[in-house]
Amino acid sequence: MTGTELVIDSVTLTAGAHRLVEDVSLAARPGEVVGLVGPNGSGKSSLLRAVYRVLRPASGRVGVDGADAWSLPVRQLARTVAAVVQESGTESDLSVREVVAMGRTPHKRLLDGDTPQDAGLIRWALAAVDATALADRPFDRLSGGERRRVLIARALAQQPSLLVLDEPTNHLDIRHQLEVLATLRRLPATVLVALHDLNLAAYYCDRLYVLCDGKVVASGPPADVLTPRLLAEVYGVRSEVTVHPRTGAPQVTFLPGEPSAAAPAVP
Repeated sequence: MTGTELVIDSVTLTAGAHRLVEDVSLAARPGEVVGLVGPNGSGKSSLLRAVYRVLRPASGRVGVDGADAWSLPVRQLARTVAAVVQESGTESDLSVREVVAMGRTPHKRLLDGDTPQDAGLIRWALAAVDATALADRPFDRLSGGERRRVLIARALAQQPSLLVLDEPTNHLDIRHQLEVLATLRRLPATVLVALHDLNLAAYYCDRLYVLCDGKVVASGPPADVLTPRLLAEVYGVRSEVTVHPRTGAPQVTFLPGEPSAAAPAVP
């Protein structure tokens, strides 16, 4: 597994007459963890869909190591990019091990069985998300958090050079949130991840892109991006941002106070 360069150049995404993302540019270098943050509806998931080729840009370009991602053969793309999305279509009677083994499919010919190397990667991926004990259980009988971890394991088993994740910590308890993000941090692959938790984003990401109303309003290292002024403008909240005494990462504390717009009266 090695990293690849991702360059999103002036991408606009639409749904009918509605603009989801407008003129967004972003870069992620090999080995970097780049975070997308912003309020609900800001365009984070839409932008990720353009990278893993579900939502075609109306204009602009998604480049993967210099090649247009939308022009790559399907098999080559599957060997390069793995995605963990919020909505999973994997509803079947497959075991957890079988679901994770699906991550090896792009590297095989039709009807090929698992090699010893495949088996080793599957065991490693399960262990990386603390799911070894789940290996023989039916996937469709797992909890939401357990399913999430298994789908992340499937993406890890794929050994992509670009890993795209949409809120990978959703449904996970605190321990597994930290373990999953630490695993992503250690990968040589390039990682593009959308996160809601700003403190997790500040600690685990090399750089952040802040989206609001479909546009990038700030980008850079977390310490430069996460300021009380930006959080007030983008999220409509009061906050304090300090430096954590042990990690050195920015730490955001949200404060009570008047919202940026008056709340509607209770009927």
